Amino acid sequence: MSALPQSPHALVTGGGRGIGRAIAAALVDAGTTVTVLGRNGATLEEAIKAGAAHFAAVADVSDEASLNAAIKKASARQPIDILIANAGSAESAPFVKSDSALFARMMDVNFMGVVHAVRAVLPGMKDRPYGRIVAVASTAGLKGYAYVSAYTAAKHAVVGLVRSLALEMAGSNVTVNAVCPGFTDTDLVAGSIDNIMKKTGRSREQAIADLARHNPQGRLITPQEVADAVLWLCGEGAGAITGQAIAVAGGEI
Repeated sequence: MSALPQSPHALVTGGGRGIGRAIAAALVDAGTTVTVLGRNGATLEEAIKAGAAHFAAVADVSDEASLNAAIKKASARQPIDILIANAGSAESAPFVKSDSALFARMMDVNFMGVVHAVRAVLPGMKDRPYGRIVAVASTAGLKGYAYVSAYTAAKHAVVGLVRSLALEMAGSNVTVNAVCPGFTDTDLVAGSIDNIMKKTGRSREQAIADLARHNPQGRLITPQEVADAVLWLCGEGAGAITGQAIAVAGGEI
């Protein structure tokens, strides 16, 4: 991993659990001051007590006003050098049963949540000598999956945003990238496993195998593997890496 600048400040949305918490903890270990942001204050405080973050901010990324207020408070403590736009949500349904409300929910959290966070941090970040924006997208942003058309559309939008914004920021010291994990061993995927079991009558082991079959390595990705990729992108040595959507998926594309 390339080194990070001395004592940068990172904001990790959805940082209280799963991939976000793993990323936050990796950044702490690398010497970064980390603020985790999410909707559940108790979960965020648990991350701080576990040493995975230094500060917490409570906000819903789909609520632009509350997110702006939380980021403004975090930035007043120390300007934000690194944004990890990780917060997300997944719902599954056949397309014919995916109503406008479902599409709106998936876009609000998974796409507009990234837009709101980037919009809040970018003006200050682009005027400093170092800045990193990493969106946690999904392999769903690179390909299609059945029964998650709304989620897939939102993640495709995230990848498109990253590619466009990277070109706008190419003349600055800010890089903009996405990591695209395959099915990862988190509580979000645990919910998908429970849903498969409920709808199909399969065992937990069979449900896990159903998801793992997408990965040529035949397994779920670990949150730490995603965190390692993010940490590399945040390093000074990754300054030429921008506009990329990097799959962390065991060979799945």
